[in-house]
Amino acid sequence: MKEGKSIMTVAGTPMNLAQPAHVGISVSDLDASVAFYQALTGREPVAQGTMDSVPFGGSQGLSNAKLRYATINIEGLGIDLIQFQDPVGERTDGKANRPGSMHLCFQVDDFEAVYQRMREAGYEFLGDQYTFLAGEVTPEGALGTRVAYFNDPDGTNLEIIQPKGGFAR
Repeated sequence: MKEGKSIMTVAGTPMNLAQPAHVGISVSDLDASVAFYQALTGREPVAQGTMDSVPFGGSQGLSNAKLRYATINIEGLGIDLIQFQDPVGERTDGKANRPGSMHLCFQVDDFEAVYQRMREAGYEFLGDQYTFLAGEVTPEGALGTRVAYFNDPDGTNLEIIQPKGGFAR
């Protein structure tokens, strides 16, 4: 959405976009972010490269798109890490309550083991881990879901989850 425009309204016609391809994350230091996401996922980049294209930049509402990138594939989703070199953007404040912010969530089977392993490895969580409780969440079927939130080096919101009930896939 360009500055000064109102919120977009769209027709109710389904577009059927239900197959994720990737999530793109703008980063300030590609090498540091690749190291972070490699450690987090245990995966090596499947692609790395550069781009310098005015038309591609224009497709994103930018004057140019001179950038470095790396893609790390996880099950069912690519994580595209993108360092814009021209134009260089300002860092956002990715707090969860800010409209337009988003988060990337990683499902785990053994929450406690992953949470403890991450803490021991030096990951800093934004707050205490949380288990969904009666009276705080609906539907009741989601009770017992466990979550914890943390950030990548640029402040992108990340989450680990052991879902229950309605949150399970």
